[in-house]
Amino acid sequence: MSDLIVVRPHCREPNKTKRLSGILESSLDGYSYEMVSTVEEFKDLKNKRILFAIALGESGINLELYGMLKKTRLDRTCFEGSVGCIIIDGQSELFTKSVGRELAFSANLSGCTFPGKPLVEGTKSLVNYTVAASRMDVDSLQAYMHSGKTLVNQIIEFNPPKKKHPKILVLHASNYQKSNTLALWRMVQKHLPGSEITEISLRNGTVMDCIGCPYTTCRHFGETGTCIYGGVIVEQVFPAIMECDALVMVCPNYNDAISANLAAFINRLTALLKMTKFYDKYLFSIIVSGYSGGDIVAQQLISGLNMNKTFILPSRFAMMEMANRSDSLVEMEGVESRAEAFAINMKGHLYEK
Repeated sequence: MSDLIVVRPHCREPNKTKRLSGILESSLDGYSYEMVSTVEEFKDLKNKRILFAIALGESGINLELYGMLKKTRLDRTCFEGSVGCIIIDGQSELFTKSVGRELAFSANLSGCTFPGKPLVEGTKSLVNYTVAASRMDVDSLQAYMHSGKTLVNQIIEFNPPKKKHPKILVLHASNYQKSNTLALWRMVQKHLPGSEITEISLRNGTVMDCIGCPYTTCRHFGETGTCIYGGVIVEQVFPAIMECDALVMVCPNYNDAISANLAAFINRLTALLKMTKFYDKYLFSIIVSGYSGGDIVAQQLISGLNMNKTFILPSRFAMMEMANRSDSLVEMEGVESRAEAFAINMKGHLYEK
């Protein structure tokens, strides 16, 4: 059996795939793999280790990828039990991250788990590797190649942790009396016996956003698990993050975005990340939209907390519902059974058998 399945959608402009071929040759050295390049070959992808390798070109569009995305979204079990990571090579400074998180979201809905920091992206200039290259004393292309090799090693060695009594941290900034999103979390929570659940509200008080301190300043405070601003993020959230096995983000959809206080938390988490990684912690989310756009919020969480902040993205990490009147969610047909199913999925990832 091969170590990996490499899903590399065919690119109709082969002159734009040379750099991706180079990073794959370097990254896959020493491993056996099978290549999937067309929609017709896109099958038997359950319980696999999968490397998605995408050449985008200047437009940010790979037509074969969209055929694969269609199949992924229509078959919600096609990646059941699989673990994935992504390399995206572009010929512009745009689109690599947006395509990467859209792919991760779709594959996750269909059963794929992604370890922390599962995306390696190369923009046309590779300016996104300037800092990494400087730290390694190499050029940007060499830093890009190194990242690809590290990513493949990571997915091969990935062994998701499980606990007898997992500790779950729940963050929200919602109104206790009126929030449909919190009501949905309560439905899920009652199906999680044996968990130690800590709930912190970021609604009250001042939650200052990150102002982008110099690296040395951020690192200095991060060494002691703090941030220059202090407040509830440092006093309550940082210690709880260090202790938890899973983070649940309770996110109402505000104008197709997470709320300001939750966004500030993600930004401020950079200080803690300077000294501590979160590769052993899971990310889950409860998302309620008034009308549509839950997928956009989910993708924000994927890019912010999985791709950037290293949390594990377990399969089907988000429960997404729509409710546009206060307290109307509890009246929705089938919502209780969907909440129970989501809790069962959480337990499948978190609990020792």
